[in-house]
Amino acid sequence: MTLNNPQTFSIDWEGTELSIETGRIAKQADGAVVVRLGETMVLVTAVAAHEPSSQPFLPLTVNYQQPNYAAGKFPGGFFKREGRPSEKEVLTSRLIDRPLRPLFPEGYRFETQVIATVISADLQNDSDIPAMIGASAALTISDIPWNGPVVGARVGRIDGKYVLNPTVQALHESDIDAIIVVSEESVVMVEGGASFVSEQDIVGALEFAKEKCQPVIELQKQMAAAVGRTKRELPAPEPVDEGLRKEVEAAFTDRMREAASVRTKHERYAAYGEVKKAALEAFGTGPDGEDRSGAVKEILEDLKKRIVRGMIREGVRVDGRDHKTVRPIEIETGWLPRAHGSALFTRGETQAIVTATLGTQEDEQKLDTLERQYYKRFYLHYNFPPYSVGEVRRMGSPGRREIGHGNLAERAFLPLLPDAETFPYTIRVVSEITESNGSSSMATVCGASLS
Repeated sequence: MTLNNPQTFSIDWEGTELSIETGRIAKQADGAVVVRLGETMVLVTAVAAHEPSSQPFLPLTVNYQQPNYAAGKFPGGFFKREGRPSEKEVLTSRLIDRPLRPLFPEGYRFETQVIATVISADLQNDSDIPAMIGASAALTISDIPWNGPVVGARVGRIDGKYVLNPTVQALHESDIDAIIVVSEESVVMVEGGASFVSEQDIVGALEFAKEKCQPVIELQKQMAAAVGRTKRELPAPEPVDEGLRKEVEAAFTDRMREAASVRTKHERYAAYGEVKKAALEAFGTGPDGEDRSGAVKEILEDLKKRIVRGMIREGVRVDGRDHKTVRPIEIETGWLPRAHGSALFTRGETQAIVTATLGTQEDEQKLDTLERQYYKRFYLHYNFPPYSVGEVRRMGSPGRREIGHGNLAERAFLPLLPDAETFPYTIRVVSEITESNGSSSMATVCGASLS
């Protein structure tokens, strides 16, 4: 009796062998693959619940983890065991999540978890790319409804030439570091940074990635044809009562349009709430006493979206601005008496207190990753307290969003820093978001530049 029945699918991907194996490991998962690029290997699994969640959103969780054994290393600290996710693990989890999420069917409400575990790291090929490919492949061959496949690739440019998946060392010579995810038809996601390159250069990188990723799309389609499971049948969505829709829209379209035209965020949300309350009182209970509140809320949400989109097409945003007008901006610098540098940046209803602190080399942050140990002499921390959006929730350690937004803003400054010999100091920037109604990460960039 054979317990394992591995099947491997491989191609030469721009000079490096890429293989995807299934059938050997994690066979109780709905989909499981081991992706190998060079000597970097990532185990990726996908599992979905069989009963729908009651939550009104897609309940997808992506976890990427880098155990130290993958590179033949011991964890640091007294416990000698991996603890909370590192910044790299959090950022890569977000990176995998973003292109997967929009490709689930509309109305999909089943708890779904994708786990990517690095099991071998060759210190040349970053594990984030095989992890992204593995997430797509695991979902593609599983019975989970999903409209893939997709492929993620890193694009660099060295000496004016685009390079697919440059090694960790080669990236130091590249003026582009972009992760691009594509489907068969289009670009799905882009994240990255560059050192003063033109828009045309970035467009060229997108076209380069789309072309070079197509063989991996075909590889996943071959896998699905050979070992893929039949996709689950999703329960048919309950049809909306068109009679009820017409009644609700006839009664509340004008009031919803008035609410959408309120210019301040909290007053606008309060106006939406009043419309919802009145609609539920009028139509939430059917003539036979049946509960129709869910259907009424769905009709109102769809109505609100159509009204707001219509306003935007007519050239008016919800706060009354046209497409070209920037929200009012107010800047105060040197606002804090004891900080080395500070700025209070307010743009419309978004506000950030941003501080800069100057230190010595002793204040550099030591990072111990799978690939290497190194020191950071510039780091930016982003904090998003609940009061910034008028909410009450538990305060804790920085969440995925805060780490992701902080990294996004931090990368904007790296090409601008003088070299260590010219400027042998450490800089820490902290952004406290005190109000939020759109693009607090860019408010952080503006405030950091000022501070």
